[in-house]
Amino acid sequence: MIGVAVGTMALVIVMSVFNGLEDLIRGLFASFDAELKVEAVLGKSFEASPDWLNDIREVEGVAVLTEVIEDHALFDYNGNQLVATIKGVSDNFLEQERFSQGYFWGDTTLGTDLRPGAIMGRGVGFFLSVNLKDINVPLKVYYPRAPRSAATLNPNQLYSSASLEPVAFFSVERQFDDEYVIAPLNFTKDLLNYGSRRTSLEIKVADGYSVQEVQRNLKDHLGPDFSVKNTDEQHADLLRTVKLEKLFVFLTLSFILAIASFNIFFSLSMLAIEKKKDIAILKAMGAKDALIRAIFLKQGGMIAVSGALVGLILGFLVVWLQESYGLVSLGIASAVVESYPVRMIWTDFAWINVAVILITLVASWRPAWIASRVETTREL
Repeated sequence: MIGVAVGTMALVIVMSVFNGLEDLIRGLFASFDAELKVEAVLGKSFEASPDWLNDIREVEGVAVLTEVIEDHALFDYNGNQLVATIKGVSDNFLEQERFSQGYFWGDTTLGTDLRPGAIMGRGVGFFLSVNLKDINVPLKVYYPRAPRSAATLNPNQLYSSASLEPVAFFSVERQFDDEYVIAPLNFTKDLLNYGSRRTSLEIKVADGYSVQEVQRNLKDHLGPDFSVKNTDEQHADLLRTVKLEKLFVFLTLSFILAIASFNIFFSLSMLAIEKKKDIAILKAMGAKDALIRAIFLKQGGMIAVSGALVGLILGFLVVWLQESYGLVSLGIASAVVESYPVRMIWTDFAWINVAVILITLVASWRPAWIASRVETTREL
């Protein structure tokens, strides 16, 4: 019973940690990504006229619509250069509760039309050695463009350039920290020569509406030429990887629990050998083989249910203490959270209970069958 309890407790704890990591990933991505993202199914960008955008704003459940132009560019700061992604956003970008998790330091605006500002990932800022306090050093941005003449020798016609003022750093997740520089939409539109084209639209859902409901409304309104993705769908591969890891860990620990259940197998086998005389007496009194098997299966079931119940309770207590008091820390000074994130899901408890009981009953079947094969002998 102790072996079953320890294995069950381990399953509960590990499953809860994976649930917590999944929630942490969702929270970090949600602090940078929009609740809903509209992109063209074909092509890199699409035309976005003012009337068309106003029609989308009128869709039921849409609270904030942010226009986005996103592309790669070369950044230069005081001689340090880096190719990163410039993300031009409209003024309401920060109204979508951006950077609610992670770290953010600096100005929360994108400057003015005369002095456009840049909010950059911590990795980008550190690589370029950006100093927010030094307002005299601009962040230069270069973007390639097609020359007007194929035979031109003027290098200035091969790229567009402009300058930004670094105003803030953010740190959400390395994928974003090392890649993104956020700039005003008008600045990016002029630099990249996008005109009325946009690469995506980011939607914040109004209070009282579910993301799934607004997603359906937008799909019906936009038609098949556009995709509307929620936060999970924007990072489907990563979340699918986490779920697969959770599944394989569950199978691995279940296999270890199955090995531990050999204790039950040998204990019941020894019991069947020790009780041969008693079994013979029961059979002489009329007991059927099914009754003998049921006795040993019930004993294995008692071990399984008792061990599973104790393990579930202990696992619940450990996870609750970790969730409430953060007993085990990550041990990383720069981590977004101080302790291991955990979350309990009742379906995990159900599947763990089913797995433990099935494994234990399978381990009990062979001893029960051996016990039922005991034959009575008659003395003449």
